[in-house]
Amino acid sequence: MRTDHSYSRVLHVDLETGRSRVLRFGSRAEHLGGSGLAAALYATYGLHEAPALDPRQPLIFAVGPLTGFFPLMSKVVCGFRSPYTGEWAESHAGGRLALSLRFAGYDALMVTGAARGLSALVVGARTVDVHDVNYLRGADVFSAGKYLRRFGKSSSGHRSCIRIGPAGERGVHYACINVDSFRHFGRLGAGSVMGAKNLKGIVVQGDGAFPLPDGNAYAKLMREVYKDITATDKMRKYHDLGTPANLLALNELKALPWNNLQKTYDERIDGVSGETFADKFLLRQTACAGCPVGCIHIGLLRQQFASDHEFLYKQVSYDYESIFSQGTMLGLTNASDVLALLDETEKLGLDCMSSGVALAWVAEAVDKGVLTEAETIVPVRFGEVQGFLDALRHLALGSNEFYRVLGTGTLKAADVYGGSDYACVLGQEMAGYATGEVFFVSQAYGFRHSHLDSGGYSWDQSAKEKDAGKAVDFLVDDEYKRILINSMVSCMFARASYGPERIGECLESVGLPDVAANLGSAGKAMQALRWNLKCRTGFDVHAVRIPKRYTEVVTWKGGIDVGYMDDVRTRYAQAILDMAAAAPVVSGGEEG
Repeated sequence: MRTDHSYSRVLHVDLETGRSRVLRFGSRAEHLGGSGLAAALYATYGLHEAPALDPRQPLIFAVGPLTGFFPLMSKVVCGFRSPYTGEWAESHAGGRLALSLRFAGYDALMVTGAARGLSALVVGARTVDVHDVNYLRGADVFSAGKYLRRFGKSSSGHRSCIRIGPAGERGVHYACINVDSFRHFGRLGAGSVMGAKNLKGIVVQGDGAFPLPDGNAYAKLMREVYKDITATDKMRKYHDLGTPANLLALNELKALPWNNLQKTYDERIDGVSGETFADKFLLRQTACAGCPVGCIHIGLLRQQFASDHEFLYKQVSYDYESIFSQGTMLGLTNASDVLALLDETEKLGLDCMSSGVALAWVAEAVDKGVLTEAETIVPVRFGEVQGFLDALRHLALGSNEFYRVLGTGTLKAADVYGGSDYACVLGQEMAGYATGEVFFVSQAYGFRHSHLDSGGYSWDQSAKEKDAGKAVDFLVDDEYKRILINSMVSCMFARASYGPERIGECLESVGLPDVAANLGSAGKAMQALRWNLKCRTGFDVHAVRIPKRYTEVVTWKGGIDVGYMDDVRTRYAQAILDMAAAAPVVSGGEEG
């Protein structure tokens, strides 16, 4: 296939009518790709006044202009209206999906409408099919994947299979979409959006081809980038222990949340440290397609299923955030228990961070007598894995009214049942950094309510003075740089290799000099557009809540400075409104 660089090529599938069309969308020099492309598509085709789970809302999967050309350009941006917040949201995932979309010939796949029955969508360079898979209703993620991988099996090239589990079918507001093996579009409920469309899975066949750039410039730059990534120490930590290396460091720093953030240090850390996982449970490392690093760590879970030494072996992926949320937050100090919980969470199609933090709140509420087994059905106590395993299933299946409310968010459940002071929610269930004031504000107000928006946790650890103005300037600038990466769509671990100048060089080498020349302006414009969309879909900077628990945290610096935190949040809220007001008008698409 030949590529026209001036626009993005978008496959739009309407499940309501069963029709599809290819759009020549907008100007690539204006929306860039990935994050920017997804936001521009929603600005054009989204229904701002309709709720998140209205089937007409678009569900968007977008790659970047460098996908398929350079290493670690291996992610996909999933753009959707979140059922958790009601707002425009993003989630990013790796696996094989990015290269499959690129080789199918698309910069994005946009799905609208709902199928009449539970269905699977199969797309490729010359294929768009919708299959009835009603026999998969209620199937867990593992079983669904096994069946869905049969579609397109005869085609050549990269092939990716994404699907939802019972949590997505039942509309849990933090249900995720599982991508191939071990990767996820987690947080904020993309799985429920897919479920609302009666869409159990999508198979993307990367069965096309495209030419590489002529001349020596691209090949020379490709070798430089590859050497920078593989022949230096930049990626060593991600391959060796991976992000779980942070567990010991943050615990020592008194910044690791334990037992629903009732403490930030526990001397029993060795039971769930990255070193313990690597020494006793690490089976192998693997990588997303197009990545030479191999940062995905797979642990070996051994479970006895009968007497007389009968064991079942499972492969379970782990990283820092999953160990924090389904380990230390739950008071678990046995790595095998954490793997068992992660395996069950994956199977049910729940986001591991949100569900883990939600159950941590349940355990504290039970401790305080706010909740009883009349609500939880099973005993839920810190340090006892079986109760959490049982509660996960009740959460995914919505076994009673309590679990159905909890499935809409921890703070919403706390508002109904009590315990909002210690609901560890900053926009959504917290990420694993109890580093202090700037991170708490950055997650509570941040675009994705995530540690991935900007390095607020880093500022807390490195800033020598409490200057709220400088802190907010850092958050806004760091987010801008990350948007450039997320519009390409690179793995965030490669941000040390893909600075703005290097991204510009890469774009020029693949024949996109106009995109490279406009990179800075377009990045600022897409930053503004994303905030504009978030505000237009319901985000109110004046209604953001930071629960009392975050004022009680004690880190290596001592207690939280509430006055400083309030100053940061006031200034950041105004910065967000200023960015939203500067959003550009987006040009739309035409069939082609």
